[in-house]
Amino acid sequence: MSRRPVVLVVMDGVGYTDKDNGNAVLHAHKPQLDFLMNKCPSTTIKAHGVAVGLPSDDDMGNSEVGHNALGCGQVYSQGAKLVNESINSGDMYKSETWKKAISQGKDNKLHFIGLLSDGNVHSHIDHLFAMLKQAKKEGVKEVRVHVLLDGRDVPETSALTYIDMLEKELSELNDGSFNGLIASGGGRMVITMDRYEANWGMVEKGWKHHVMGEGRMFNSAKEAIETYREELGVIDQDLPGFVIEKDGKPAGTIDDGDAVILFNFRGDRAIEISKAFDYKDFNEFDRVKYPDVFYCGMLQYDGDLKLPDNYLVAPPQIKNTLGEYLVKHGIKSYAISETQKYGHVTYFWNGNRSDKFDDNLETWVEIPSDIVPFEQRPWMKAAEVTDKLVEAIESGEYEFLRCNYPNGDMVGHTGVYAATLIGVETVDLVLKRVMDACKKANAILIVTADHGNADEMYEKRKKPEDPIKAKTAHTLNPVPFAIYNADVEIKDGDFGLSNVAATIVKLLGLEVPSMWNESIIK
Repeated sequence: MSRRPVVLVVMDGVGYTDKDNGNAVLHAHKPQLDFLMNKCPSTTIKAHGVAVGLPSDDDMGNSEVGHNALGCGQVYSQGAKLVNESINSGDMYKSETWKKAISQGKDNKLHFIGLLSDGNVHSHIDHLFAMLKQAKKEGVKEVRVHVLLDGRDVPETSALTYIDMLEKELSELNDGSFNGLIASGGGRMVITMDRYEANWGMVEKGWKHHVMGEGRMFNSAKEAIETYREELGVIDQDLPGFVIEKDGKPAGTIDDGDAVILFNFRGDRAIEISKAFDYKDFNEFDRVKYPDVFYCGMLQYDGDLKLPDNYLVAPPQIKNTLGEYLVKHGIKSYAISETQKYGHVTYFWNGNRSDKFDDNLETWVEIPSDIVPFEQRPWMKAAEVTDKLVEAIESGEYEFLRCNYPNGDMVGHTGVYAATLIGVETVDLVLKRVMDACKKANAILIVTADHGNADEMYEKRKKPEDPIKAKTAHTLNPVPFAIYNADVEIKDGDFGLSNVAATIVKLLGLEVPSMWNESIIK
């Protein structure tokens, strides 16, 4: 090859800060990362808020918008910001999808399924409240809400706060012309919200609870949550599913003629339940009952699969991605991660595109993730991913290679500090092998992250005497950015993830496209 290869490693969920609220990155034994940040060209870059297209700098970044920004070199309005704009302008309610859902909901029931929190990563409770008010205003009489409990993007035992908010909202709306109730629910890591087809059993459980009304019954969501906490001692994301009963029967099964809105805006954990509703030919599990409903999502969760068929807000049309640019220049690329983040180095990296731009020039490798709680195996598949990545670097076949290590994020989400330390140290350990391979192959290595998580494992205490509580959400901290095995200089500036693509192109000796944000190096 006429140019030096460039390798990008994304340490998912590894923020970089001196602040210490259970900072597993700060306290981990990480000689590689320490060397990169102290002895190599390095800086920190923004991975949250407006830098990745979210409404404000109070909004946490996430892996999806992070990899969109990394892969396209630009900032697009994302997720919550798109939905906020559509609701505030009223455009959502003018859409044919909304009109169809309301029309069908007037004659039967209108159902809302989604993550009940203000985490603003998968959903926002305010979006649900806005739609509930508008549905009543437009004449819908019967609404049922199927709540997925968070404890991951918000404090781990905050579910009752959001349940109380929803119950209050419904109580104020309910009158002789409108009847709204919670119908079913459960923790997001137990029912409905699987991703990357890692565990269809989660989706099947959700289907049984939401659609069929099958499951352990309670008089209220509050009773269900309090009972499970007492019996099992688990946090919100791990609460089993439940069904609310009314007059001895499920309060809100999903039946022929109903309308269903999935109010999550993030796609990865919305695709499988959307397939279960949209696909007539479906064999991932026995649906038993497949009601004839009008189903729509908040967004289109997969543009290539056209899934779902109906959606309320159009996704950003991401163009001129790095992947497309490299293909146009005939550069062979390689992408690898384990299942939990495989979609991030492929689909999200390529601007929400499921297909490759060129089958001959793009190689994608997925290492199957273990289906075990991440705190029980915090090393995950780092060794196996590294085996393949090192092999690809040493092959000399590729000029650009990218890899995601999920440990800092997936283990960080469990809230288990000791396990997260091991997760961070695991990534640092395998990083040595990648650095050695790059040195041997005369390749340039960039190490960064897509957002923070492992860098803040405890909730901030209001008083020193308050008990320490685990934090399972992402953080607002910047992320590391370092370049190894290259004599380059970092510019002065305020950089974010969207500046990485231009940096990669510059290291490859190519011209930076005019629509991209500038390179981080001089």
